Amino acid sequence: MRTHAKARFIRQSPYKVRRVLDLVRGLPVPEARVVLQHTNRRAAEPILKCLDSAVANAQHNLALDPDELFVAEAYADEGPTLKRWRPRARGRATKIRKRTCHITIVVADEEEKE
Repeated sequence: MRTHAKARFIRQSPYKVRRVLDLVRGLPVPEARVVLQHTNRRAAEPILKCLDSAVANAQHNLALDPDELFVAEAYADEGPTLKRWRPRARGRATKIRKRTCHITIVVADEEEKE
């Protein structure tokens, strides 16, 4: 059985978030939690919150044991981009694109892994 959680409008580039998601994809949940707690990247905190939410959904909605779950899918899609302007020399301006992303984590029980 599978369940998922989403964290939307995270104020970080999806490229940077995907680098952290690659570390935990396919790992058992306790091991993934340890990896995220010791990862020295800003994206690790919202990913850990999303992982905890997916585990809580599996535990409360499907009555699954949290220690027997693994990260089946983990991906970051691009969210809306905030557009800002920075003044430059000679009266010009350049765009600043503040990117956001949507994180989705799917956890499944060990039976589905096989």
